[in-house]
Parts: sequence; structure tokens; C-alpha cells
Amino acid sequence: MHRQLLEESSPHQERSAKFTNISGDILFQIETAAMKMKISEQSSEPSAVANGVIESNITPFHSWLGSRGMWISYLIGTYALHLFFLSLPFLNVAMVWTLTTVTHSLLMYLLFHYIKGSIWSDCQQTERYLTQWEQIDNGDQFTTTRKFLTVVPIVMFFLASFYTKYQATHFLINGIFTLIIVLPKLPMFHGVRIFNINKY
Repeated sequence: MHRQLLEESSPHQERSAKFTNISGDILFQIETAAMKMKISEQSSEPSAVANGVIESNITPFHSWLGSRGMWISYLIGTYALHLFFLSLPFLNVAMVWTLTTVTHSLLMYLLFHYIKGSIWSDCQQTERYLTQWEQIDNGDQFTTTRKFLTVVPIVMFFLASFYTKYQATHFLINGIFTLIIVLPKLPMFHGVRIFNINKY
């Protein structure tokens, strides 16, 4: 009797095993297709394949700011700069926040909006006429990396304004340096050189 029940349930088990295999194959195909799509999104259209090496139109600078751990490193570096100024005994809190904002703005302006070209020597095609900011994410606007790098100086301005108790002098200095770093990040200034500064 027990053997007969096993034999009767056997076709059902075969069908469920086949169904499991088919559904497993479908899931595997979906996962494979998703991975291929993710890889193709991360790498642009290859321009040429020579000797088994794919040459791409993307320079490494286009994506390193969005890489893993870069945002937290940037925030830690900014906080370390603030702690350095805070450790100087002859500076009060208002001066520390203003110095942090000014130094951060000057460094970011120099690194992102003044230096042109690629930091890798083999990638000097059209990049040599673009600032580092214009090269981030292949020039795409409103990416998460660009939003993050735009929001940080604004948040620093609000913090500096709060900790300086909205004193007019500090507010004006922090506001000017925040504008100096935020305005070039706007899409309307992509490729624009005001007063021909940094044109060549």
C-alpha cells in the first residue's frame, strides 16, 4: 500500500521537478540579462577593439567620484579640515567655520572648476578643453554624484551661518565663497567661461 502511494505520487514529483528546473532556468536567464544590462550601462559604447583590448570613450575621471567609499572619504576629509582649524587655539568658532568654508570652496574650485584636462595622460582628446567638473559622469547633469557635490557646500554654508550666529561679516564671506563654488556647478554654466577666465 505504501509502495503504491509512492508510485502514484511519482508523476506529480516529476512535474514539480520539471517546473522547478524550468523556473530556475528562467530566473538564471533573467539574472544573466540583468547583469549584462548593468555592465553595458557602466561601460559606454566601445569605440574600437584592437588586439583584444577594448578602447572606450570614457576616461577614468568620469566615474571615480561615484565609486564606493568616495563620498564618505570626501566628508571625512572636510571634517578633518574643520578639526584642524578647530585645534588652533587662537581661532574662535566663528572664524573656524568661515575658514573651513573658504578653504573648502577654494580647494573645490581649483580641483573641479579651474583645472582642465585629464589627470591620466593617455586620455587627452576633448577632455583637455573641459574642466574636471564638466567631465564628471560624462557631462550628464543632475546625477547623484553631481547633486551630492552641490549640496555639501550649501549645507556647509548653513552650518557656518548658524555657528557664526549670522554675523554680517562672516555671513557675507561665507555666502560669496559658497556662490563661487555652487554657481559653476549649475547646468547653465556647463562649458561657459565668464570673462574668458580659464578659456584656454
